[in-house]
Order: sequence, then structure tokens, then C-alpha cells
Amino acid sequence: MSKADREFDIVVYGATGYTGRLVAEYLVNHYGGRDDAPKWAMAGRNQSKLEDVRDLIGAPKDTPLIVADASDPDSLTDMCKRTKVVLTTVGPYQLYGNELVETCAREGTDYADLCGEPGWMREQIDKNHELAKASGARICFSSGFDSIPFDLGVFMLQKEAKAKFGKPAPRVKGRVRAMAGTFSGGTAASLTATMKSVAKNPKLISVLQSPFGLTPGFEGPDQPMGLIPEYDKKLGKWAAPFIMATINTKNVHRTNFLLGHPYGEDFKYDEMMLTSAGEIGEKAAKAATEMLKNPFGAKPPKPGEGPTKEERENGFYDVLFVGEMPDGETIEYGVKGKYDPGYGSTSRMLTETGIALLSCSAEGGIGTPGSFLGEDLVKRLEDNAEISFALES
Repeated sequence: MSKADREFDIVVYGATGYTGRLVAEYLVNHYGGRDDAPKWAMAGRNQSKLEDVRDLIGAPKDTPLIVADASDPDSLTDMCKRTKVVLTTVGPYQLYGNELVETCAREGTDYADLCGEPGWMREQIDKNHELAKASGARICFSSGFDSIPFDLGVFMLQKEAKAKFGKPAPRVKGRVRAMAGTFSGGTAASLTATMKSVAKNPKLISVLQSPFGLTPGFEGPDQPMGLIPEYDKKLGKWAAPFIMATINTKNVHRTNFLLGHPYGEDFKYDEMMLTSAGEIGEKAAKAATEMLKNPFGAKPPKPGEGPTKEERENGFYDVLFVGEMPDGETIEYGVKGKYDPGYGSTSRMLTETGIALLSCSAEGGIGTPGSFLGEDLVKRLEDNAEISFALES
């Protein structure tokens, strides 16, 4: 069966988990009854749990359900052969994602996940990038809060820089102005799994430490690391290290790499979180730096746990990107999103990535939302996911 003739447009794999349920629920609530609704199915390890979630989210009784398990390669193959795109929330991906990535790469099935595990991502690039290119499969990691707002924020800023200055900004600063949300149990589990992987394979340390860990064969200039609190004179605020910078910066550089360096081979990028001015801002920045030593506290969340509906709906984020030109001129671009970034907004971003992949013409391989989808995904997110992208100056 050709890809165009497959039974489903999208399969949500991991639909019985916390975030997977939110993805399925978004498809029901936002696309139910629409003419442009994708034909989709829910997949997970247990039939009865799939039925329970289907009923809980108000999905139609005839919503297709697929039993598939990471420990059963044949079930993954059967699932991938039936759909054009797999959206997976089954992490940590380094524990449960190996077979699925390889299967999608082999079968020519597009794939998107929420991975923020750079060591595993590099292993998959080395192992499956060429296989995915050969089959035409587009394997799209980090299709949630890490790293879509940052990847596409830089992408759009550089578009505006070229329009205004005739060339890209060689230096871009990503600055989180405000954010309200919580860490997921999956995020905590992924960090734990990453530390265990490094202990088994010390070679991964260099991948984790390098901003160019996902650009095999290319090593750009030394990068500002954003690991020490600093006062930003232009913005008039203190800035603290941002916990997601490690994965986001790697994805931004991979997008630049895969697109042939439209930002330049000398491109420099970092991310930090803004506090405020004066002594209060300095103290807050230093306190935030200390918190990074134990970001999840004494009782880290467990996989499957997450915020209440009210907490998800009250969440938000606001990210500023500042492009600096060699002559001192600057350009600013903002990305703002409603809902808790790690759940409410992430579930929307992952779904819209999957739908955008359905009409994507990019060649196969292991890429990023920016390298595969660019402005097409920006438009989908603005139209459907309540995320804004806008030039500020």
C-alpha cells in the first residue's frame, strides 16, 4: 500500500498517558466535525484503557483503537504501515522510542515526538537519518515546548532580519520574559534516564555539552553558554540560566545546519530567563541558578502526573528574541502562547506538527520542526493553537 492510500492520517501513540490523552482530546475538541479534520486513531498498550480514554475525552464510539507496544516490534510495524504520521508521547524516548523511530524510518512513516533527550537524539541521527532519507520518512523530534517556540522564533526573526538588513543576525539572544507552568513527570523521568545513559556511555557527555551536538560533521564558533546570571543593559533586567536551553540551542543549530546555514556558519545563540532590574532581580537570578541544581524538588513528579485543567488553562509563556547586527543595530521578535507550556500548549503544538507533516514536501530524514515545516507550521500554530509570532521592533 502506498503512503497516500494508508488507512489513517495520524495515529496518536501513547493515548492512554497524560499528555497523549491531551493530544487526542485536542483532536476531538478542535477538529471534530470539521471538513479538514484528519482521519486519526488512538494507540496504546491496552485495549480497555484505550476505550476508557476514548469515552473520557468524548471521542466518537467508532474512533479506531490500535493496540501497540514498544516491546512488540511487530505491533509497531503494523501500526506504522496503517498511518501517514505517528505522534508519540511515549517516553522517556531513550527507553521506549528506539524501535518506533527505526520502524517509521524504514516504513516511510512521518513521526513527531516531544523529545528533549539530546544524547538519544544524536544516536538516532547517526543510526537512522540515512534510512529515513531513503524511505522519505520525516522524523521530527522536539515538537512541543521544547523546542518549537524557540526553533521557530529564531527562524522567523532571521526572516525579518534579512528583510530589514539584507542579511541574517549573526548573534541572537532568546530570553524568556515570563512563563507559568509545571514540569511533567515525563520530563523528570527523561532527565533521570539521560543521566543513567551517560553513566553507561560517557561519549554522550560531549553531545550534551556541545551546542553542536546534533550537527554531526559541523562545529561552529564558541557559543555564549548562559550559565551565569548577568545584567542585560539593553533590556534593563537580570537574566538567569534557562533549564531548557540545553536542548533548545541544539535544535536551533540543527535547523540552521539542515537548511544550509541560512543564519550563517558563524551564528551564535543562547537562551536565558529574565527576572527584573536592581538588587531584587539579581537575587532572583541567582536563586533561579541555584534551583537548577535540583529543578524538580524533593518530590519529582511521576510519569502520568500533570496539572489540573484549570492550571493548564491558566498557564502561558512569553519569549523574546533579540537579533544583534555587527553595526550595533538590533531587531526584536516575540513568541507568546496560551496554556501551560509543558502540557496544554505542547499537546497543541505536537498535533499541529503532525497535521502540517501531512502536506509537507520536504525530503525525508531526521530533522526539526523548523527545517521541515518552517512558516507553514507557524501559520498553523497561529490559526489553531493560540500561539502568536510577531515582530516587535
